[in-house]
Parts: sequence; C-alpha cells; structure tokens
Amino acid sequence: MHERAFWVKRLAVCCTVFILGIIVLADLGMLGILKFFNGIPCADKTGHFLLYGILALLINLALFRMYAELSPNLLAFRSALTLILLIGLEEFSQHYFPNRSFDLLDLTFSYLGVFFFSVLALKLKRS
Repeated sequence: MHERAFWVKRLAVCCTVFILGIIVLADLGMLGILKFFNGIPCADKTGHFLLYGILALLINLALFRMYAELSPNLLAFRSALTLILLIGLEEFSQHYFPNRSFDLLDLTFSYLGVFFFSVLALKLKRS
C-alpha cells in the first residue's frame, strides 16, 4: 500500500471515530460545548452535510487507492450506499434515546453530504 493511501485511510478512521464520539455523547445528553452550535441557525444541518460528506470523501479516496484495479464509480456507489444505510439506522435509532429526536431534514443533509463529496472524490480521482 502506498504511503498516501495509508494516511488517507488513517484520516478516514479518525473521522469515523470523531463522528461516533459525537453520536455517543449526543445519545447520552453530554454534548457539552457542542450544544453551542445548536443555537446557530443551520449549524446542525451544515454539520451533518460536512461531517458525513468529509467521511465519504476520505473513505472513497482510501478505497480508490487500496483497490485501484476496481472501478472508482462502483467503489463510490458501494461506499455511499453503505454510509447511507448506516446513517439512516443511526438517525432512526434516535427514537430510542430521550435526549435525541429523529429529524428528516438532518437525514437529508447527511445524504446530500455523502452524495456531494462522493462526486467530488470521483472528480479528484479523474484529475
């Protein structure tokens, strides 16, 4: 594996751990200073778009390098589909936590982020 692929993969893992940390803290009602962002108009939606989008970008770039023999379109599609399923499960699971609430708009912005950044990853791959 090339050194660049190693670092992109590491960044994808770090981004995943960061997002999982935010999810766990939110589920426990322990967001602390991150609750500040809830008071900023559109900050929550922007966060969903950017966090899940950047995760999609990093995962796709890592996959492109790790599986160079496979079609980038197929890899991007598979990773986006996997992320969409996991993000959907997480959003729907919020029904079971008293500190959380399901929000279709959050889910929509998460999906838009995955789509936009997956397309960006494909464009970066081609350039």
